[in-house]
Amino acid sequence: MTVPVFPFTALVGADELTTALLLSAISPEIGGVLVRGEKGTAKSTAVRALAAVLPEQHVATDCRFGCDPQRTDDCPDGPHTGPATTRPARLVELPVGATEDRVVGSLDLRRALGDGEAAYQPGLLAEAHRGILYVDEVNLLHDHLVDVLLDAAAMGRNTVERDGVSISHPARITLVGTMNPEEGELRPQLLDRFGLTVHIAASRDPRERAEVVRRRLDSDADPAGFAARYATSEAELTQRLAAAREAVREVVLDERALRTIARVCAGFDVDGMRADIVTARTASAHAAWYGRDHVTREDIRAAALLSLPHRRRRAPFDAPGLDEDLLDRLLDEEPEEDPPGGGEPDPDDSSEETSEGGADGDGEDRTGPPGQDGAHDPQPSPQQERTEQPSQSTTEHGEGELEEPAEPQPGSRPSPVGTAEAQTPYRARRLELTGVGAGPSGRRSPALTPRGRTVGIHPAGQEPAGSPVHLTATLRASAARRATTSGAARVTGDDLRHAVTRGREANLVLLAVDASGSMAARKRMSEVKTAVLSLLLDAYQRRDRVGLVTFRGHGAEVVLPPTSSIDAAAARLADLPHGGRTPLAEGLSEVARVVARERVRDRSQRALVVLVTDGRATAGRDALERARRIADQWGQAATVSESVVVDCESGRFRMGLAAELAHRMGAEHIPLEQVAASGLVEIVTERTTQRRSAA
Repeated sequence: MTVPVFPFTALVGADELTTALLLSAISPEIGGVLVRGEKGTAKSTAVRALAAVLPEQHVATDCRFGCDPQRTDDCPDGPHTGPATTRPARLVELPVGATEDRVVGSLDLRRALGDGEAAYQPGLLAEAHRGILYVDEVNLLHDHLVDVLLDAAAMGRNTVERDGVSISHPARITLVGTMNPEEGELRPQLLDRFGLTVHIAASRDPRERAEVVRRRLDSDADPAGFAARYATSEAELTQRLAAAREAVREVVLDERALRTIARVCAGFDVDGMRADIVTARTASAHAAWYGRDHVTREDIRAAALLSLPHRRRRAPFDAPGLDEDLLDRLLDEEPEEDPPGGGEPDPDDSSEETSEGGADGDGEDRTGPPGQDGAHDPQPSPQQERTEQPSQSTTEHGEGELEEPAEPQPGSRPSPVGTAEAQTPYRARRLELTGVGAGPSGRRSPALTPRGRTVGIHPAGQEPAGSPVHLTATLRASAARRATTSGAARVTGDDLRHAVTRGREANLVLLAVDASGSMAARKRMSEVKTAVLSLLLDAYQRRDRVGLVTFRGHGAEVVLPPTSSIDAAAARLADLPHGGRTPLAEGLSEVARVVARERVRDRSQRALVVLVTDGRATAGRDALERARRIADQWGQAATVSESVVVDCESGRFRMGLAAELAHRMGAEHIPLEQVAASGLVEIVTERTTQRRSAA
């Protein structure tokens, strides 16, 4: 017995989410919905509930793609002459590990190799035609698959040109992706491809939270009974949705509304024209949903709040969002009227004629307060700037000498610590590990990956999941089998051979930073922060994971657990403190624990440790000896792939402690004056390349 899904009309505190989903269902040409939010906010529940209220569909029984019998002109299986049937709208879920063949469809290898027939095997896009394609954790999906999904959602078709297959079939899907920003962001280019975006967070209203819990418990206790209580409202919603789908084709989007949409998009300085098109389609769907036959100011405002916030995010560190005050000013700004007779305004006519009202004077604004009157500022609202934190003053004695803060006495108040502000991040050169790994696909170090250049053939039966078929090796295996056995000249499943492909992998880059008083005195923390942000930006582009461990005072702290979310990383780094003594041994131990823990989570992902220190150890008993003992065992640890020690010691007289530490660890030693702040993340550990440069 199928358990009823949670009713769509029973959702509490998710008005913006439900509105976006309904508008995308009314007009799939909008391009889908991206739902961003923290865990436990009913993102998946809402998507599954939407599928249950979509109107039933008439489908042709002889069509592989589930086409409407009335529309056969664009279907490769048409024209459909067989009987038609009715089915519920489909909800197809795309797993994160899906391959491109499974998504778009591919050559049916069994029929091609066995029967010699180049037959097309439909994929998930074909299954989701006229329904919902749901991608949970879309930010963890490979970029090229996200591009494929968004192309299909925008164009309404899926075109396959590969492996001897040439086919184009309808794929009018409502694409819905959900993601938790803490687990990594989508690139701005991919964000722009989503039609609408919604950021959802748990309510802070105790009464609303209590109602959410009450309904969830009631549904879990009696799913059928709970669904029956909302059966009437669900049926009414289905009827209203079907009516809106028909009415949206007749909604009038007049010239005044178009100019208002263009003014809003230009005022927010969004790139390209996709924002204007999506906003126009969303406004029309919003008008149809509320039973209007023309687009009003309210429709444009509601559409802009859903279609523009993510398109203002141009760089990875930009925060998504929309200034609603600016939006209201743009909506209320008086448009320029065309001169009598239509066409372009006469350049010699300097007079301006204005009319009262916004995009439509009949539309009452129920989505927010009206903006204040006044001239429109063509510049977008300034980005929020980080406030500079006060830094602790330090005293230098002589040249290169430093007096570290004294240990606090029992009962005394601890001395304050300082903070440093990072500068503008810079472009980082790629950092590569030596050798060939086998980690998750990325854009950094060489590795054996499911996609890339063919470099060999997997032994029969030992190929990993997702590896491509090696056609030439398959035919050779078939020929060798037929030479020793009798039978038809055909390829069987046992003859299949798979290719070994080499591409690039993503790595874990763990930065271990000495945040003691000596680093503060030499103003290293600002440079280190800038380097970390630059490395995060580079990791964002290359799909790496980055972590940060700092050590100061009497211990070490994982300031930034390994993550791919640069937004979370930038926020955590903003107030990184510094000061106190140098617990080098504790810092090394914490780094080893982090790498070992991440190794358990993913044994295939290689790690690179970048240790930024002057080699001093001043905290605790036998501080330097303890650090040396850990360093001596460092090279024997199988958890650390490679290490680099960046020597921050400066001044006329140097003790060479960092160089000795690097030697004991078996790590690369690089003086800070050779890498500086602008070169901190430009450490290339490819030793063969370095030897060639030295020669």
